[in-house]
Amino acid sequence: MSPETFKEFRRTVAVRQKGRRIDQYLISAGVGISRNLTQKLINQGKVLVNDHPVKNAYRVRTGDEIYVRFKTETAPQIKPEDITLDIVHEDSAIIVVNKYKGIVVHPARGNWEHTMVNALLHHCGQLPTLGDKVRPGVLHRLDKDTTGLIVFAKTDRALSTLSRAIERREVTKKYDVFCWDYPGLPEGVIEAPIGRSGLDRKKMVVTPLSSKLATTKFTVQERFRIATYLKVSLITGRTHQIRVHFKHIGCPIVGDKDYGGRSPGVIRRSEELPTFKGVLNIIDRQALHAAELDLIHPRTKREMHFETPLPNDMQDVLAYLREHSAR
Repeated sequence: MSPETFKEFRRTVAVRQKGRRIDQYLISAGVGISRNLTQKLINQGKVLVNDHPVKNAYRVRTGDEIYVRFKTETAPQIKPEDITLDIVHEDSAIIVVNKYKGIVVHPARGNWEHTMVNALLHHCGQLPTLGDKVRPGVLHRLDKDTTGLIVFAKTDRALSTLSRAIERREVTKKYDVFCWDYPGLPEGVIEAPIGRSGLDRKKMVVTPLSSKLATTKFTVQERFRIATYLKVSLITGRTHQIRVHFKHIGCPIVGDKDYGGRSPGVIRRSEELPTFKGVLNIIDRQALHAAELDLIHPRTKREMHFETPLPNDMQDVLAYLREHSAR
């Protein structure tokens, strides 16, 4: 187990910092940890303003006394590993990778090896940390079995600039998705708050309790007898958002073992069960692919757009659905 130490952070808010949200203030004032970890401390009530815990939405005032005390662990050294990467774009500031299924984005407790970060450390030599040595260069994540585009920062400036851009929703992503039997309009929006499940802490659910607003937009690309091909955009970026939202409306993502996408109960007509089983023989994961990525380059300020085609398993599912819907 990694040794634990405690760090204390005290500041008095200066006039020029007045009005900043508490997490933004802490990062700019040098708390020395990532935005995600900062927000987690706030949610845990460990960030005190004038001796009282505050929420993430709190905006600091001139003269506020800020105090944070938190545990730090000496993380194991993240070792470079010679793992193949499908690099879509690379320059001195960023690297965009087409993630394949089955690889985890960054190390975490109990899983310090064989991640994309291990591969990137081998490829790049080093990555920026901004205090988070376990997730160097990481700006956003994709689930282990979700494929597609993901961008990493190669410099401190790129990491901080793109982190702020993501927070302001200036980095946009579109996903190719197959869901089971969506019967609705050609396009729509799902708005439902997402929080962690009280029954299984590894899963998320739509709930009004300890949740965050989540919004998902989608457009139907193609309909089949038992499934629907969608293009999905995230307005917010909650954990498992697309998977949870489509389960919530009764149309789980095809193949999703955690959120009902492999349960025969999603099929409304028993005569379609052979086709349902045929699809699941092709794909052993959620049919979810990060197909498009748009961002403003942190150094050149140039708008950049990236696309990647459906991976082979989703192409095979698409061909199978087309064939069986034509019969």
